[in-house]
Amino acid sequence: MGNSIIKKDISRKLLIVSLFQSFIQLVVLLYFFGDEIKIIIQHWVRKLNIKLGWIHDFDKLIVNYVTFFLIQLFKEFCWTYQTYIWSIDHSTLNGGQFICSGSSDKTVRVWNINTNKLIRLFNRHSNCVYCVKFSPYHYYKNRCSVICSSSADKTIRFWDFKNNRQLQVFNGHTSAVCGIELSQFNNGRYLCSGSADNTVCIWDIETSNPLHVFNGHKKCVRCVDISPLQSNNTSNDNENNSIGVIGGNGYTICSGSFDTTIRIWDIETTKQLIAFNGHKYAVKSVKYGSNELGNICCANTILSGSNDKSIRLWDIRSGQQIQIFNGHTSDVNDVAYSPFFVKSRNGTVINSNVICSGSLDNTIRFWDIRSSKKELYVIKGGYGVLFAFGDEYISMMYSLKFIKIL
Repeated sequence: MGNSIIKKDISRKLLIVSLFQSFIQLVVLLYFFGDEIKIIIQHWVRKLNIKLGWIHDFDKLIVNYVTFFLIQLFKEFCWTYQTYIWSIDHSTLNGGQFICSGSSDKTVRVWNINTNKLIRLFNRHSNCVYCVKFSPYHYYKNRCSVICSSSADKTIRFWDFKNNRQLQVFNGHTSAVCGIELSQFNNGRYLCSGSADNTVCIWDIETSNPLHVFNGHKKCVRCVDISPLQSNNTSNDNENNSIGVIGGNGYTICSGSFDTTIRIWDIETTKQLIAFNGHKYAVKSVKYGSNELGNICCANTILSGSNDKSIRLWDIRSGQQIQIFNGHTSDVNDVAYSPFFVKSRNGTVINSNVICSGSLDNTIRFWDIRSSKKELYVIKGGYGVLFAFGDEYISMMYSLKFIKIL
């Protein structure tokens, strides 16, 4: 039943965008008949109400199409450049869909999904680009199409990819900036960053100023997230809090570190609220849950992935670990709560309680948060379309993202 849910929802307009370490040349097995598959699947997805338990061959075709869509998008890049792609993000702007990437060749690149074309390349970073995000603040304020990137060169930069220019540079960290996240309140005006200098910093994009530095981690801060929801103990949302974050009362920051801990910081008081211990090695990814996922329980959880090969689910209210998911055979580099929803036979929308993880073992795995049993479904990097020239080359998953393809 679980496998059918995952496969059905993949067929329902969702694409798992996974970027693999591409210092190799890739062969697209479906190259010569990809257009036919694309036409067929797009027609079926639009016109048919696919039932649970659909034939296995159709499931395989769906997965092949999804993977083919991805490879077609990045075929030119993978063929030309030998580089690690560390991060991706997706956004819909002015009716168009775009993907951006940050990589070890020091560049930030932007693709137009509608045309499958690389439209921008920014190369003013002087070291690896570890994280990229589309900036909602610039779009809401000035309708500018802007990407934010963080780098091993210690800087955070903003790029206007419509007008092909650099807008802002944030300096302040004393070592590589590994992870960034933008606030969901105040239209994304605030940015949080985690650095190899062991600190977490919050910035005001409007003024380009750092507002506060959070200290406590003993090693590199690899990943950060900002809570999508306020806690109950909030004051007037329009008031400034103690560090000048407008509308930031009740929101928190989550950070994951090479010191194996996950820490929660209060944006209003700047104090550390919780330190989660349990991972045995570096924490590579952290994500807040949200009740927008259709499961109110998710709103009080944090999901994490680690070099100890595990995925863990934590309860913010109790400060305790809820579940541990084992199955990956190498580092877990990224985790996500899936946006999958399932309709029952009577039409009721049921949240599928699914999370997703990407690993250096070259797999994407899906798990049920209600159970720590074996994964629901596994997508392998070599499934159906990806092959490498030579046995010495291995494709590895560094970043994943859910997007709509129709």
